[in-house]
Amino acid sequence: EGRFADEIVPVAGVARDEQPTRAKPEKIPTLKPAFRDGGTVTAANSSSISDGAAALVLMRLSEAEKRGLAPLAKICGHASHAQEPAWFTTAPIYAMRKLTDRLGWDPSSVDLYEINEAFAVVAMAAMRELDLPADKVNVHGGACALGHPIGCSGARILVTLLSALRQRGEKRGIASLCIGGGEATAMAVELI
Repeated sequence: EGRFADEIVPVAGVARDEQPTRAKPEKIPTLKPAFRDGGTVTAANSSSISDGAAALVLMRLSEAEKRGLAPLAKICGHASHAQEPAWFTTAPIYAMRKLTDRLGWDPSSVDLYEINEAFAVVAMAAMRELDLPADKVNVHGGACALGHPIGCSGARILVTLLSALRQRGEKRGIASLCIGGGEATAMAVELI
């Protein structure tokens, strides 16, 4: 449907994301748990490591005006959280909660959330704990569907969030991701 067209710049030989077409739904029921017997995390609800690159240009509004550039969005705030490494999957919850508290935002006032999925349980836990409706989270699919480009996940989810906000005529969003070792970060943005 072209929802990612504004986010992808073709590179010689690559003009389309290959990850979504590689899934084999018929294999999902046969996959073994990744971490423990009887566990629910499998390769099907985990992100694949994929190729990717991303770029963002950040500057003060005054600098953009001086250069004649039209900003896409403003950063309203950011927060981080760290906890015991074994619980890395829930760290984004606390980073987002800290961020909304700091900004005085009610989580329901946020139009869209982009929560990186090392595993699907990361977004699912945030949805449950923060009472986020499914139609506001990873609206174009998360890393389980799109892949997890190591080294550019933060930029990728931020660009996807801004694009989804623009396409839907919305304004306010939060991007969050776990960053290893029990840590997470969250950033709030508003389209200009």
